[in-house]
Amino acid sequence: MKDCVRLFAPLALLIVLFAGCSTTSNTPTSPSGSTGSLGLTTDQIAGTWSLASIQPTGQASQAVPTGATYTLTLADGRVSTRADCNQCSATFTLSGQTVNVSEAMACTRAACATMAFEGAYTSILGGSSTITQSGATLVLTSSRGVLSFTR
Repeated sequence: MKDCVRLFAPLALLIVLFAGCSTTSNTPTSPSGSTGSLGLTTDQIAGTWSLASIQPTGQASQAVPTGATYTLTLADGRVSTRADCNQCSATFTLSGQTVNVSEAMACTRAACATMAFEGAYTSILGGSSTITQSGATLVLTSSRGVLSFTR
């Protein structure tokens, strides 16, 4: 029995050492499944998203008003958004899980029926936010509030 232990102990040690040097990474991935990265890429978030809800800091979540359309389109470092009867555009950058939308958004200023909701939406959108994507859901979270989008 002692001969078996002497023979297999070094073998067991080698197996443990080689397992620790494996090339397989246990690095977590982003919710969208980007291997080996904690961040999203512009290709992953590119396209048009429909606003599902907003939640300004300290307030309850609010669904998009009935009959209003709020969309967000991300492409080529540009963000454009339809905020009911208005259109806005700006630049954005993405670094890891942080998206920064220029606070100097250019917006039309038509008097929509949803002006208060639009004001809350655009104020949450502009600036730096943490961005997460899980399947068909995109969420921007900042000190200003939370925006939830779907495809």
